[in-house]
Amino acid sequence: MMKMNKPWMITASAIVATSLMTGSAFAKSENGSSANAAASASVQATAAKEEKDAKVKADATVTSDTYGEHGHQGYKGLLNAIENVKDKPAGAVIADLLVSKYGSQLTAEQKAEFEALVEADAALTAAADVLDAQGSVTEAVYVQKEAVKVNVKNIDSYKKLGKLLDKSGQAGVKLYVNGEEPSMEVRPFIREGNTLVPFRAISEALKAEVSWNAEERSVTVTRDGITVKLFIDSKTAYVNGEEVTLEVPAAIENGSTVVPVRFVSEALKATVKWENETKFVVIYEEQ
Repeated sequence: MMKMNKPWMITASAIVATSLMTGSAFAKSENGSSANAAASASVQATAAKEEKDAKVKADATVTSDTYGEHGHQGYKGLLNAIENVKDKPAGAVIADLLVSKYGSQLTAEQKAEFEALVEADAALTAAADVLDAQGSVTEAVYVQKEAVKVNVKNIDSYKKLGKLLDKSGQAGVKLYVNGEEPSMEVRPFIREGNTLVPFRAISEALKAEVSWNAEERSVTVTRDGITVKLFIDSKTAYVNGEEVTLEVPAAIENGSTVVPVRFVSEALKATVKWENETKFVVIYEEQ
């Protein structure tokens, strides 16, 4: 039997339960008390089920080699991978593949566990919705951030988080890498239709090495055998020595080097998504 510690689900349950007891998030109204009670009960039940049934623990990255392409080998590879994962975003992705592609080969117990893991982000988003509806926006933001961590590829989850952040006064361009907001000295911004982000922040979030050449006024990032070099105020860049022309040059803003996010991320083999309504830049690694 695989076991899973689900701190984010316990946190969501605790927030909802605390809100119910204190009334801070679930204040009664004459017209909505019954509906709110039903919604909160549903969320608590979902959270309890997630905590009880989702037993899969995740800690290793998963590559396409692990997945396999066809048949029983892919099934075994996924089972082996999910055994070693420890509460990482890859866990939900692997579970989804197991349920969707190999559901007939899973035991009833395995299927229930994996389905609970896949649905965890939905349960957290439901909790965030209830908190938001009751005016507890700060708590809703916290819970929705946990939902994002569960499935870093769910753009709708980022959109929900973006709306909550806007509502809490944190408007503007947002940046998350692998489900987390990196530490940034300068906020991302849009210039000539391109989103620029702090170079060091995104590079460190992707675990890349960064170096600065003051004489050339160039910045170089290296990761997994890929080297990207950009020059300040120049549209010329190099990827493994090959010249590339940028739509907008790297620049220095308030002492920090900023670079076009899509170019750098894709050059480093990361996936970049843009959620237009809330101006959310989403970067994640496929593995």
